[in-house]
Amino acid sequence: MAKLTLLSATPSPYARKNCIAMLEKGIEFDIRNEIPWHAATETPKYNPLEKLPVLLFDDGTPPVYESWLIQEYIVTKYAHQGPRLMPSNIDAQFLCRQIQAMADGACDAVGLLFWEQGRGKMRSPEWEARQLRKVYNVITALDEKRKKVGNGEFLVANELTIADIAAGAFLGLVDLVEWKYGFVVWKEKHPDLVAYFEMLEERPSFKKTKPVMFEITEKVA
Repeated sequence: MAKLTLLSATPSPYARKNCIAMLEKGIEFDIRNEIPWHAATETPKYNPLEKLPVLLFDDGTPPVYESWLIQEYIVTKYAHQGPRLMPSNIDAQFLCRQIQAMADGACDAVGLLFWEQGRGKMRSPEWEARQLRKVYNVITALDEKRKKVGNGEFLVANELTIADIAAGAFLGLVDLVEWKYGFVVWKEKHPDLVAYFEMLEERPSFKKTKPVMFEITEKVA
């Protein structure tokens, strides 16, 4: 079987969820971190959208990009290795993908907030407010879903799935920007969600993949 390498970035919640899935399944892989906005990045060689993560193979298999598609590859290709990460019920599968899409979209909003805050006098308060609403809306939605499962640890089918991985990666990003930049504050209002997040963070796969901010030294926008 081909050797796998994940082209990643240290703070990326998108790459983190792929790493968590592979670690949970016991898949051997290497990780290669880049800053995709720097001139030296190799990202465009593998993804015409110049985005990370990208899953690379050493046997000539075409790269897989977009984190949700990489997640589908991991779950499907390694269905019989380690935890399933996807319920067998079709409706539950749809719910997992819906939660993943929601969490990914909120991560997009955090990224847009980050860049907007670097625009100085050109910053748009209306644009920032819109992105921040998305982030808080998703935090609230995840909190509600967590409450609905009652004593169950996980969001769907009482088992670890791609939904939990995506939600945990998003909350990990929010946690990172809360203490580093302070533009998202959420824990006091959502103690149940905090407990869920802390439960996930205790898993070895989450501990091993905690996000770390990088330093961008080249002009991006």
